[in-house]
Formats: sequence, structure tokens, C-alpha cells
Amino acid sequence: MNINFAEIPNHQNLFLDYLYEFDNVKSFYYYDFRKREDYPEIFNKVSNRYNPNKSQLEEILKTQYSEFKNLSPKTAKNLEIINDKKTLFVITGQQLGIFGGPLYTFYKIITAIKLSVHLNERYDNYYFVPLFWMESDDHDFNEVNSFNILNDANDLVTISYKKNIEEDELRESVGSILFDDSINDVFTKLEAELRNTEFKSSLLDKLKQFYATGKTFKQSFRELLFNIFDKYGLLIFDPQNGEVKKLLKPLFSEEIKNFRVHTEKLVSVSAVLEESYHAQVKIKPVNLFYSLDNGRFLIEPDENIFKLKRKRKQFSPDELLQEIEIYPEKFSPNVLLRPIAQDYLFNTAFYIAGPSEISYFAQVNPLYPFFNLEPPIIYPRASATLLEKHLLNFIEKYNLQIIDIFLGSDHLKEKIFSKISELNLNDIFNNSNNKINLLFDELKQELFRIDKPLSESVSKYRERSLQLLNELQSKAIKIQEGKFDTVIRQINKLTNILYPNQNLQEREINFIYFYNKFGADIFDKIFEELSIQQFEHQIIYL
Repeated sequence: MNINFAEIPNHQNLFLDYLYEFDNVKSFYYYDFRKREDYPEIFNKVSNRYNPNKSQLEEILKTQYSEFKNLSPKTAKNLEIINDKKTLFVITGQQLGIFGGPLYTFYKIITAIKLSVHLNERYDNYYFVPLFWMESDDHDFNEVNSFNILNDANDLVTISYKKNIEEDELRESVGSILFDDSINDVFTKLEAELRNTEFKSSLLDKLKQFYATGKTFKQSFRELLFNIFDKYGLLIFDPQNGEVKKLLKPLFSEEIKNFRVHTEKLVSVSAVLEESYHAQVKIKPVNLFYSLDNGRFLIEPDENIFKLKRKRKQFSPDELLQEIEIYPEKFSPNVLLRPIAQDYLFNTAFYIAGPSEISYFAQVNPLYPFFNLEPPIIYPRASATLLEKHLLNFIEKYNLQIIDIFLGSDHLKEKIFSKISELNLNDIFNNSNNKINLLFDELKQELFRIDKPLSESVSKYRERSLQLLNELQSKAIKIQEGKFDTVIRQINKLTNILYPNQNLQEREINFIYFYNKFGADIFDKIFEELSIQQFEHQIIYL
């Protein structure tokens, strides 16, 4: 079952038009991902671009993979063909959310893998390799330090590694952060909240192998992804590597030398975008960060010098260019320059993007000509909600549609209660009360003909009957209220799992919840069922 994204609340019009009305947004994007007839020409452009980085990238990736033993045949093959002229990449990426973050991270990866398989079956002249770009340089700790599961009572529970960092606190790149003993507190709470199943013990043991004191966020994240996706040939790339930054020196220098031209174009496009849609990213004068004192700081121009935001450090243009030449590892791209860095290093045929990424690519695209790069096709990631059988039974019992759930719990309650309340107890007992009174009125008239004192005793029996009827009504109301309480609990359970925090499940729930219930086979189930060519929100029945 699929649901058009336009029917689901909170999706931006730019994203919706990109999917369903591309002519409305074609001025902001290079390619329409649906026009497969254009693919060969695009592949030819990307593959023929001069790329001096290929041989070094092969060495870098092989070095990054040296810590892993027993690579799958698919991964081993993909490492060997990086330098081949025919090799094109299907790239996706994400922040290093603890335990993988929300489910959509895995859906992005599966989309990249399945699209690569699909392309390899149809285009003999190329090799398509799925690659995951770890956003190791990102410094937003608060977006990666927590995850959500449901406990045994079906309550939504957030478990965090340490407290959130305030905006003005020092923020270092997440990839470099080492887990301390606080990671044990995470596992203590996870073990307490996670329901007991046959898979719980082995799942926790496996996670503890990846996430442990002394490991970094990126090391743990990478080991988790490797464990799940190695068999499919996914390459996992760490751009925080010093050797990678050396390859990016020309790109960093170009940004510093011509930031005014770049910014002017970005501002211009963003202004046009705002007229009909929205600009996803706030434009900065320079699209680079500089790492200093374990923090990551935005580079800002100030007349004829460059400063670091919230730091006293400053550089002349020549000094900054010299820093790039000598210490490239100190530099990292922001959200708009990161796609340029990806496609500068790799011959990228496709980038697998979520809704927000599709929106900000409308702003990114003007940068490609400045760096003499061929842009990739922006391909929407698969999107899904996992629906368990017992929840489906509840949905069918009350004749609900899946879209009802995405309209919120208040909508659900109103719809369900209207069905339950077709049996209106007040109307039923008022009607019964009237009938009893009529019956006793008729009886009194008949008895009056026999004996007046006897007829007068009818009132006593009337009162007793009405009292019994009132007692019965009170019992019926109490039972009905109990049924409402049960339904309310069931509605809360339904929304906690399928629309947690008024958001799609894929954006809130971590894979641990489903793995704990269904075991490792859940990945095979999702991989098999997830469609990459529907471009609608999919319901996967478990």
C-alpha cells in the first residue's frame, strides 16, 4: 500500500512539486529523476569528467577498510573498481546518529543499494557502486546523541547519551567524540525499557560490541553499518580523514578565493526560491568551517580579513590559503558545500536524498559550474511505515484508513468515538423511561376501575422500577466509559508506533525496537519489501 506524500501533513511544496509536478521546479534542478531516457547522456558526462582523485580514493578507502576482516565478495569487488573509468557512484549520507539514528537512515542506504543493483542490470557500460558518506565533521551533538524506542507499555521513550549541549557551548565534530563510561548508562536504560524477547540478549551484546567506552561516534556508527550492509556491497566513507582533506585542498581554496561570487549566486537563487517555496538553508558568506581547540567554527569575512565565529582568531586571505595548504584537515564544508565535496571526489551519478535534502539541493545546484563539476541526479529515498499485524487488526476493527493515523490522534479519537457512540445510552434509557411511565399510567387507569387504593399503589412500583432502570443505566455508562478508556489506550499505542510525536515513524523510531521483536530477519524483510520506484510513502506489513 502506498500513500501520496501530498496527503501526509508537513511536507513542503518544493518537495511535493519535485516528485509530482517537476515542471514547476525545473529551473532549480538540473535533471528530472523520472526521465530515464536522459540517464545515458548524464552517465557519459559524469564518467568523462577528469577526476584526479580516483587512485588516491581507492587507496584511502582500502585503508579505511583494513580494520574489517572477511569482507563480503560484493564489498571486495567494489573496492577494486573504484579507479575504473566505468565506475559511477550512487551516494547517500547522514549524520552519525547513535545506534544508526531514525529508521530513514537505513532506508536511504537501502535505496542506494537497490538502485545500484537496478542500474547494473540495465547499463552494461558502467559499474554502479553504493556509497555512504558519513557526516563525521558535523558538530551538532544534539541531533545524534539520542534515539527513540517503545517500551513494554508501548510508551515512546527517548534514551540519550549525555545531556544536550547549549548553543553557546564548544562543539567539536561529532565523529571525533569518544564515548566514555556514560555509554554504559545508555545500555542500562535500554535494557530496562526494552521488552523481553528471544532476541533482546543477543541484540544488546551485538550493540555493545559496536558502542563501547573509548570508541568514537564515527567508529561505532561505521561498525554498525558494516555489520548490516556489508553483504550488499555498501562502501562506507569517512571524509574526516586527513588524506581526504588533502584531496579537497583545491575546493577549499576556490571557496575562499571566490566566496563573494558564490554567495551572490546563492543569495540570488534563494531569493527566487522564496517567492514560490522556501529556502531550506540560510546562506552564509563562506561555506567552510575551521577546527580549533576541539571546536568547529564558521569562517566569516570581515572587510579584508577572515574571522572565526565566536573566536578571536583571524586570518588574512593569504594566511587562510596557506592554512589550507599546510593543514587541510582543519577545514570542513558546510551543508551547501558538502555535496560539492562529494562530487569533486567521486564520479557521482545519483545522490539519494530525503525531503529536506531535495529542498536544499535547489540552493546547492548553482555552485556546480564554479567548480567545473557535473551534478548528479537527485533521487528521492524510499519512505515507509512498518505496520505490525496486531495494529492492523485494530485499524480494520474500526474501519480506519492509514491516512487517518497521519492526521493525528485527535482525528482518530473523533472518528472512532463517533462509531462507538452510535449506541447512545442517554437516548436508549430516556426512551425506556418514557415507556415505563406510559406502561404504569395505563396500568393505573385499569386498576382504578377495580380498586382506587390499589391504583394509588402503582406510584410506589413505578418509582422502584425507575430506580432499577437508573441503576442499570449507571452500570451501562460505567462499562461504556471503560471501553472508551481501552480505546484511548489503543489509540495512544497506535500513534506512538505509527505516528510518534506527530511525525512519520521513520523519522522518530530506531531500528532496535523492531529488531528486538522480529530479530535480524527484519532487515531482509525491509530490504525485500521497500520499493525504490514508487515515490510515495509505503506501508510495509510485518
